[in-house]
Amino acid sequence: MYRARSSALLALSALLGSLVLVAGPPPGKVGYITFAEAKRVLEAMADALPEGLGGQPHGRLESLWPEWVKSRDKEIRERLMGGDEDTIVNFLLFGTTFTPEPRLSSAQVRTLAEEATEADGKEAAEKFRQLVGRRIQDLVNGMSAPGNNERLLFAQRVAERKGIRFSDETARKQAAKYLRENYLRVLKEQERFQQALAAAKSLDDPTEEFAERSKLYKDRGLSLDTSLPPDYALEVTLATMRDGGAFGPGGVRRVGIIGPGLDFTDKQEGYDFYPTQTVQPFAVMDSLLRLKLARAEELQVFTLDLSPRVNEHVERSRRAAMQGRGYTIQLLRDPSRGWKPELLAYWKRFGDQIGSPAKPVAVPPSLQGTILRAVRVRPEFVRTMRALDANIVLQREESQADAKFDLLIATNVLVYYDTFEQSLALRNIQSMLRPGGFLLTNNLLLELPTSKMKSVDYVSVEYSSREADGDRILWYRREL
Repeated sequence: MYRARSSALLALSALLGSLVLVAGPPPGKVGYITFAEAKRVLEAMADALPEGLGGQPHGRLESLWPEWVKSRDKEIRERLMGGDEDTIVNFLLFGTTFTPEPRLSSAQVRTLAEEATEADGKEAAEKFRQLVGRRIQDLVNGMSAPGNNERLLFAQRVAERKGIRFSDETARKQAAKYLRENYLRVLKEQERFQQALAAAKSLDDPTEEFAERSKLYKDRGLSLDTSLPPDYALEVTLATMRDGGAFGPGGVRRVGIIGPGLDFTDKQEGYDFYPTQTVQPFAVMDSLLRLKLARAEELQVFTLDLSPRVNEHVERSRRAAMQGRGYTIQLLRDPSRGWKPELLAYWKRFGDQIGSPAKPVAVPPSLQGTILRAVRVRPEFVRTMRALDANIVLQREESQADAKFDLLIATNVLVYYDTFEQSLALRNIQSMLRPGGFLLTNNLLLELPTSKMKSVDYVSVEYSSREADGDRILWYRREL
């Protein structure tokens, strides 16, 4: 009887703890940006409006707006499929769980692809094609019988959406063709991106170059890739803002992470031997607490994403935390990347405010030399997360004035949109921030004269001594 009563008390205690940590204003409803809210953007960008809106008189624009927004939302969400296919190509090139073949680095992909286009590079090109061909066949085999491998199951589902069922040898050949075509498509896209970057650099104007880089992927599929270094850059930026008086002690209570991402197999030499994970929401919590910018008992973190995979992952993790289970994050470091000492120190301390060291998964023999540590995030911090299904270009959380965000973060998200879409996104961000609240982003955004979002400053952070390996984080303040 004593044991039963003790168990009941423990369960009640856990429940009460959960209720305390999810207290505070509940999430608001997510709604589309109205014509009245978008009007100033439409007027300022009248010469650059997209198809369906351009050249329309004001009255006609207003009547078209509700349906155009819904239609455009659907089109943007459909870009997730292209991002999924890009992710499968990364998995094909860098994965180790489905093949004994050596993984490729992004540098090797670039170098060998260049050699493949040269007349005197036939031997290297043939060797490259054979290696990719073997990897394609191994991935098809894995997709045909994925077992419990979450990445293979995902790859199988992506292929099935294209009508590939893996029912016989003909279907397997179709799958191999599908993978090869997407691999070649990604190579061509990478070449175009490099040309666009070179053209931006030739402008000989750092601001113009940054502006062009900030919309580089406007025609690309929406990818969920994520990695640790930008989170370090965010901590550096938050420390700079604190020192400049932007935030006082405990001044951050409600935080929104726009596009938190999923670490599946990142395009920058990603890995596939540990479970899919999201990192940035926890990284931001960790940094805010370390810098004394937030108090654990007051902190609320929301993710805003249009991807069902991301939203389901966050909510599934939160439900597990309500049952007392924490969240393990695997933190990988490749010494050959030559991280700066400051980034290395960040990697070592990551999670010390929200969790404790955990046993990492085993590193495959083919990746010996890779260093891995793990952190187990405590359930009370996982429970603070809430997922909002929102397309930041066209949607926002509709909350009361006392439930606005103190801080919104969007890294490697707005780069997937053009200037018009970025301007709409900035209008939605403005509506969700309290006066005096901040947006942190690594993209340069157009500041329209009528916007209440004004850039304040930026921090440039280097990750290594390699060329262009770093980020510039800007902060925009929501004026009164």
